[in-house]
Amino acid sequence: MMRRSQLKQGAGLKHTAFKQKVPSTSTGILRVAAAERKAPARKAAMKKSRPKMMPIRKSAEGEACTLRFPCCCGDPATTVWAHSNSHKDGKGMGIKARDEEGCYACVTCHSWLDGGYAGSMPRSLVDRYFDLARHESQGVLRSKGLMKSESASVAPGTDSDQKTTY
Repeated sequence: MMRRSQLKQGAGLKHTAFKQKVPSTSTGILRVAAAERKAPARKAAMKKSRPKMMPIRKSAEGEACTLRFPCCCGDPATTVWAHSNSHKDGKGMGIKARDEEGCYACVTCHSWLDGGYAGSMPRSLVDRYFDLARHESQGVLRSKGLMKSESASVAPGTDSDQKTTY
């Protein structure tokens, strides 16, 4: 049986450097080509999927909270534009809903809605709060000229969009 000496406490291992092999030109043309190869160029940055609607988001500054959950602080200084969490409004995994589909919310209501605290209320009631707030907020956006009127934004395929021919 081979005996090994025990490491003493506090005595570290020796640091040794690894020697890098330098390719020699006499080993062949393939080795020379591999030594002269450069790293591939970086890919171009991804384009943004859609333009950001900054005017709508910025319009929330100083507005009153329209969401008005029971926890509402009502402080206009903390009001932000809260996007819808519904897939019907364009929300997806890692994708926010369209800016038109949102409402003005104070910091308390927004964190309550997005932070998962809204789970203490029935989902239908949370959706009702949000739909009322969205309707009110879209009215404010129309009065500011940041959104088209309701009659101009008719969805394609609806009855009012189709022309009648006789």
